[in-house]
This record gives sequence, C-alpha cells and structure tokens, in this order.
Amino acid sequence: MMNASKTRSVAVSFFALFATAAAALPASQANVHMVTGNVTSQPIGHYEFCQRYADECNIRLPSSLPAKVTEFGWDMIHQVNASVNGRIKAKTDAELYGREEFWAYPVDAGDCEDYALEKRKELSDKGFSLADLLITVVRKPDGEGHAVLTVRTSDGDFVLDNLNNDVKLWTETSYTFLKRQASFSTGRWVTIEDGREVVVGALR
Repeated sequence: MMNASKTRSVAVSFFALFATAAAALPASQANVHMVTGNVTSQPIGHYEFCQRYADECNIRLPSSLPAKVTEFGWDMIHQVNASVNGRIKAKTDAELYGREEFWAYPVDAGDCEDYALEKRKELSDKGFSLADLLITVVRKPDGEGHAVLTVRTSDGDFVLDNLNNDVKLWTETSYTFLKRQASFSTGRWVTIEDGREVVVGALR
C-alpha cells in the first residue's frame, strides 16, 4: 500500500474537489447515499481478520464528504471490479479453510467478503480514500447474508459485487442493506437505516 504522501498526490489526479454539502442535492437524489446510524458489532469474520491485521483496523479517518470521482477514477472502479471478479474463483470458506467465516485476501479463490477485501485494497493502492471504501453486509432476496464493497462518491454510494460486474447505485440492487464499515474508522461498523443483524456465511 502506498505511503500517505504518495497516496495524497495520486488521489489528486483521480478526484476533483469534494462535493458541496448533502443538503444541496436535489430532492430526487436524496436517497443516493445510505443513511447510517449507530456503531454496531463487527461481523465475526472481520473481527478475526482485525486480530491478524491489527494495523489495518486501527486507522482513524477524518470526517469528510464523499469525493467527486473523475472519469478516470470511474474507469478504475469498473476495471478493479471486473478484474477481481474475473481472476478470483468463487469458493466457500469451508472449501478453502475447512471452517466458516474466515476473511482473508484471496490469492486465486475466495468468497464474497474476500472479493470485497481485495477490491478495497486495490482501489486504496490506486489512491482512493479508505473513508470511501467500505465493506458492507447485505441480505440477498433469498434471505442469505452477503458482503459487497461500497464506494462512497458525491454521486451516491455504489456497490462492487462479486456476483455482478456492473457497478450499481445501492438503490438499484435487490439487496437489503444492514451494516457497513464506518467511514471514520477502519475497525468500526455502523448500522444502515432499517438494517437488521445477519450472519454472513460463506456465500458465493
């Protein structure tokens, strides 16, 4: 991962100035950003991941509005999503590690949260702020738990999903959104409005 000074310099080429306050958004765009609530529990897999990668989970981030992403930045988001989806084979934690809920950076195979971790890392390495790269727990229409990466932008919160190469606005997915990493701390999680607790299993 790039050091802080290099990350800042690279990010300048990817992003324009931050968007104006959310209140300035047209009423029709009021739901493009998730409404988050209180700090809540980490998924057990992320808690154990943080025991192994403590430095990655102790990063405090200043409060900020989501960045405005340039055309070049959007190209990178789409490329990373498709690239990770294409080169990582979907396998359950039970198949890979002989146990459930083992979150890890994938080498050539992984399940939903492993895809999300890898996309988050690759976009961070390219200069995106960790405050805008948030692993998110959702419920699929069939009721099963699932994990995706949410990218916060001034245009809304977008979902990078291992089940789909399209990068979609969160409201355009069929998921129920439950909780996600906090934008102010890499080791904290917050509820999403109307969300409920769910166990994220080893899902494809």
